[in-house]
Amino acid sequence: MRILLVGAGGVGSALTGIAARRPFFDTLVVADFDLARAEKAVAATGDPRFTAARVDATDEDAVRALLAEHSCDVLVNATDPRFVMPLFRAALAAGTHYLDMAMSLSHPHPDHPHTLTGVKLGDEQFALAAEWERAGRLALVGIGVEPGLSDVFARYAADHLFSHIVELGVRDGSDITVRGHDFAPSFNIWTTIEECLNPPVVWERERGWFTTPPFSEPEVFEFPEGIGPVECVNVEHEEVLLMPRWVQAERVTFKYGLGAEFIGVLKALHATGLDSTTPIRVGGVEVSPRDVVAAALPDPAGLGELMTGRTCAGLWVTGTGTDGEPREVYLYHVVDNEWSMREYGAQAVVWQTAVNPVVALELLATGAWTGSGVLGPEAFDAVPFLDLLTAYGSPWGMREG
Repeated sequence: MRILLVGAGGVGSALTGIAARRPFFDTLVVADFDLARAEKAVAATGDPRFTAARVDATDEDAVRALLAEHSCDVLVNATDPRFVMPLFRAALAAGTHYLDMAMSLSHPHPDHPHTLTGVKLGDEQFALAAEWERAGRLALVGIGVEPGLSDVFARYAADHLFSHIVELGVRDGSDITVRGHDFAPSFNIWTTIEECLNPPVVWERERGWFTTPPFSEPEVFEFPEGIGPVECVNVEHEEVLLMPRWVQAERVTFKYGLGAEFIGVLKALHATGLDSTTPIRVGGVEVSPRDVVAAALPDPAGLGELMTGRTCAGLWVTGTGTDGEPREVYLYHVVDNEWSMREYGAQAVVWQTAVNPVVALELLATGAWTGSGVLGPEAFDAVPFLDLLTAYGSPWGMREG
């Protein structure tokens, strides 16, 4: 397998470190707009299978040419969601497979944003599904941790644990703190603002997809392995748009443990217009307010030495078990920042995101996963994925009740 990875930020750099330990590929080209960043990620592996390149993710012709130059079989998108569609189209035009960890952007309903969906996450990608099928190529979308591993859990629950599912509820929380910073998100702030301030989407069998106000329906969820209780709220996320396409359930939700302080900052950014992506003129320069916020905050990839704690991604499932009795389980994956920094030099949140596309790539390389079209992780057998994730040294867990 020959891979083009676009994006050498926190997740991209962690991905290279994980992949370097695996033998399933021949070449991995790390490309970024900032060549020095790509070169740094490559140098950290010390592996001759890796090479660095510069590319503008918005330039479809340049991306297509880079895929051809290195005879790549697959493009892995580790950029933020703004660049999904040009990379998605470039891979399709080049005749390669494609993986991403975040899907094409949504646009709220113009008149009723807090009740009705407008353009949903991934709609632009699914609109091209027939073209991918005709090309005989696979676009595996949403294969990070959330979306990604949580979607694999949904497939596993449907196939092995439940005869009827009432709710698939993604629940994400942590006890991570960042020393010396009052506000320092551990993931890309551009993406965080996008998903947290957009109207959250819920799916119900009788209603289909609908929206609620941001931060709605708060609940306290007890996270495992010592993390403890964390208040979680509705947040827009791809799982709600993916799971109902392949897994039978009555309801699908996504709730994230943001915390009152984090929510307060996000509300303040929105109230002052600093979440906007529309450029404004400052002196003689036009700049997006959200890009200013991102530039002012510390790079999440560089926070690892200051971080303490664990992050947990998981899926809470309720319904009827295979024995006909009521059942409730929480399928989860916990990463301790001390472990990920010691083992890989990557902070826990980006490492947990990055490991899943590497597992998926290995399954595709070995033929354990095959397919064509635009597919989510739910479309594949979960067992090979979960077994390989454990073999990577990062086991998953399950809590009853």
